[in-house]
Amino acid sequence: MKRIIDILGAMAILVILSPALVAIVILIAIFQGTPIIFRHARLGKNHQEFQILKFRTMNNKRNIDGELLPDHERVTRIGEFLRSTSLDELPGFWNVLRGHMSIVGPRPLPPQYADRYSKEQARRHEVKPGVTGWAQINGRNAISWNQKFILDVWYVDNRSFYLDIKILLKTLSYVLARRDIVPDNKGAMEEFMGSNGGDKS
Repeated sequence: MKRIIDILGAMAILVILSPALVAIVILIAIFQGTPIIFRHARLGKNHQEFQILKFRTMNNKRNIDGELLPDHERVTRIGEFLRSTSLDELPGFWNVLRGHMSIVGPRPLPPQYADRYSKEQARRHEVKPGVTGWAQINGRNAISWNQKFILDVWYVDNRSFYLDIKILLKTLSYVLARRDIVPDNKGAMEEFMGSNGGDKS
């Protein structure tokens, strides 16, 4: 049932927001150039790797040694707007259609994090990752990694159709209010380097 809802929901969102998608593509092409879409490896259900899609929000500026500048220095003005409104996540609904993701679930994280989880934290991969999730409506970037993982595992243990509806409704209110967004163009949270405690066996 959830897969059917994911497909119908993702298709509806992409069709309804198609004018916005076209406008974003044009703006990125004008002010940032190509590529329009950012692809990055993520881990899905059962630690299966896939390529997540997002609208590109950073340029490719480098220092005098040819190395890319830190992320927060490369986020463009339009990129900052896309992040603050979560519009950069819209291509993720294509990942939903392809079956890599669900509309609701723990947010997908990079493959290098896999060996850093405790055994309990790794349970977040018992379900498909989501475009939005329980942690995203309970603090998002304003809470620590450990708090996020506790919320992710809680979702795994308590997931239901009604919980998903609650998450979707709260997500809409969060997006409209731009709550718990990283301020001042500072980019994403710091990299997760592992927990101090927990059984990693």
